[in-house]
Parts: sequence; C-alpha cells; structure tokens
Amino acid sequence: MSIDLGTTYMGLDLKHPIVASPSPLSATVDGIMRLEDAGAAAVVMLSLFEEQVQHQTDTMERIMGSGEDGFAESLSHFPEHDDYQLAPDSYLETLHLASERTGIPVIASINGVTNRGWIDIAKMMQQAGASGIELNVYYIPAQIALSGRAVEDLYLDVIKAVKGAVSIPVALKMSPYFSSVGNMAQQFDAAGADALVLFNRFYRPDFDLEHFQVIPNVNLSTAAEIRLPLLWLSLLYGHIKASMAASHGVHSATEVVKCLLAGADVAMTTSALLQHGVEHLTTLVDGLQQWMQQKGYNSVRQMRGIMSQRLASDPSAFERANYIKMLETYKSNPVAT
Repeated sequence: MSIDLGTTYMGLDLKHPIVASPSPLSATVDGIMRLEDAGAAAVVMLSLFEEQVQHQTDTMERIMGSGEDGFAESLSHFPEHDDYQLAPDSYLETLHLASERTGIPVIASINGVTNRGWIDIAKMMQQAGASGIELNVYYIPAQIALSGRAVEDLYLDVIKAVKGAVSIPVALKMSPYFSSVGNMAQQFDAAGADALVLFNRFYRPDFDLEHFQVIPNVNLSTAAEIRLPLLWLSLLYGHIKASMAASHGVHSATEVVKCLLAGADVAMTTSALLQHGVEHLTTLVDGLQQWMQQKGYNSVRQMRGIMSQRLASDPSAFERANYIKMLETYKSNPVAT
C-alpha cells in the first residue's frame, strides 16, 4: 500500500509532518544540512533574539554619534554581544546560505517581547531566503500590576506588525498560560497568523539552597508533556484557519501520531534530537509510516484530526465530566503499594 506522508504547514508543502524546531542543531549551515540529510521535512533555525537586534542598533547609534550619554547605561541591560551564538548579520548570512544549499523550507525564528526592530529584521529574513518566520514571543509578565489584556495586546501587536511587513508566512509560538487559550488562538488567527505553535516552554529557574542563588537551568522535555498540546490541538481543530504545530514533548513516533490525530499539521521536535542525535528523525518518520500501514491509513490528511473534540465519538472526554469520572475511577481502583 502506497502511503502519502505529505502535509501542508503555514502554506508550505512538506514531504512529511516532522519538523526540527529551534535548537543549537539549527544554528549553522552545516547543522541545518545535517538535519535535512537525517530526514527533517523543514527546519526552524535557532532564534535570533530581540536583544541581539537592539544591541546592534545601539552600537550603530553610538558609532553615528547619537545617544552617547545614555549608551553605556542602556547597553548594560543587554547580555554581552559575545554571549549570543549568532549576531544579526551572521544570522542572516547563515539563513541565506542554508536556504540556498538545502531543498527543504528553512524557517527563521525571532525571540522577543516588543515589535521594536522586528519589522526591519523580518524584512531582512525574507530577503535572505526564509521560507517563513516563527515569532517566539517569550514574555513572562513579572510585573504583577500588568493586566492580562495588556499582555494579550502585546502578542497581537507583534503578530500584526510582522505580518504587515512581510509576504512570507508567519507562525506564532503560543504561551499556554492565557486565561482563555482558545479565544487567544482565534484572535491570533484573525490577526493573520499563518500557523500557531503549541506551546512555548518558558524558562523556570531553580534555587541553590546552599548559596541562596537563582540557578539558570534548562531541562529537556519529556514525552509526558505531550498532553498539554494534545488537549488544545484537539479543542482548536476545525475552529481556526491557521495551521497548527505541536512543539512540546515529541520524542517518539507515538507522540507524532497522537499530535496528528488531535489535529496538528506537523510535529516539531528538539529534545529528542539533542538526546538521540539527528538520526532520530529517521526513526520518527519510519515509525509514523509503520503505524499508518498497520492501521490502514493511506495519507496523513486522512488521519488528521479524527480524535479531535469536533470529530471524537465521545466529545465529553475533553470536558469536566471526564475529569470527574477519572478521579472516581482512580479512587475506586487504588494503585497497589
């Protein structure tokens, strides 16, 4: 039986639904080419940070003679230029070369908070050959007086500004912490987002109890974390026009299958590739194809969304009634110790 693994994501035709998401693996031309050789259908480059763009802008202003008085103080708020893996010019050069040397879509990524500087850099990314742009609005509202509406407007302002500046597709990497995730997804969809990536994993610091310091620490995801995007993929399927990507806990072909059944167009993975190497992409693709053969599916499009709330035989499985049922079942069948 011939199986069609093809899918469409943010208007891009992909040979299969497994995409390499931003990581150090996608920071160089060689790295992106390795991901392609290993089987990635598309690659999202390591993010360019807003602070990098602003650092370069401030440097140019200083050279041109403006802002001398406040330059030293303002610059101290940003990490040192050498702390970044790629400066803006180097990023654009890497993007340009990778787009020329690969046969798969290369999606640029911007990580930031405001739309300051994003419009110009988004235009330059398009000129450099990006097939699309992923906006990673990494914002933790630590100012407790800031309203939820203000945070929502910040996201909407960014997507509208970038969409108005480029003609290539734009994806938004969403936070799972909005008070109404579904409503915000609809607002992003209406604002022009070509795709929504579910979800962003925010930095969560730890404490050093010996030295009373905050410890910067990045933990790789686990397969168990797939349940959060599964829920919202399932609920959003059929209610928005934008493509959807799962990007949270995709470690094996099992998670890939679940994401597609929930309604995702693609499944993005990073932690699994960092753990097992880029060759793990082949394992994911082969595993998806084997599952489809066993279950009799001819195409990814045929199976997409069949376990979403909209198409599920028991839609209440996603609702509060099932939560109560689950707890009652657990209480009546305690785990043996």
